[in-house]
Amino acid sequence: MTATEAAAALEDARLQQHIDRDREDLADDERGPAEVAEWERIAQLLATTGGVYDPKGDAVVQDELAADQRAAEAEQRRLQEQQQLAARADELAALARAGRLDRTVETRPGDESARELLVHRGDYHPVVGSWLAQAFADRSGHYADPATRTAAADSLPDRVRAHAALLAVLARTGAPAGTGELEFAGRLAQADPDATTALAAWLNRVLAPAKLTEAGAGQDGAR
Repeated sequence: MTATEAAAALEDARLQQHIDRDREDLADDERGPAEVAEWERIAQLLATTGGVYDPKGDAVVQDELAADQRAAEAEQRRLQEQQQLAARADELAALARAGRLDRTVETRPGDESARELLVHRGDYHPVVGSWLAQAFADRSGHYADPATRTAAADSLPDRVRAHAALLAVLARTGAPAGTGELEFAGRLAQADPDATTALAAWLNRVLAPAKLTEAGAGQDGAR
């Protein structure tokens, strides 16, 4: 397209906008003004540079194409992440139903979101929350990293955090716990997370390290 052709296209766009200005159905249509503005830009560009218009040499057009490409890539990544999240949620749900979601299964980054997805889908099993709480208390799986642990804490519901806090302080006692013996911690957290958190904080404060060691040693002797 030459400068003359661009100028003619600009005039046609202005004329069409003038014709359409009294149409009520086009009162809020921004396409007309946008088309005029674009033809004005192209006409000015050709008047300044001369030659024939080529979109490949138009920095504005190239920037728009690059932005479209980045948006498309971001959308593709988002879809992939959604698929991965759904697959992880399916995996956790299956393990929970099979009774195999325990300490042998390590947590991964994003498992907090997988839990939320299960809740949203109506496929949530309480074992998932208990499993996350245990890993958080043990600082195992992806919770072994302090930065990840701090960030993940805000994405865990208060019941899971309260459960983890109580499990952590109970572990400090050194007292052995058989399978299922600490299930009461989860029930307390579900019933009243604030009270459970307060209990965990109180135990941490009043049970000094020396007393905790003595308690563990005394139970070892009793056995």
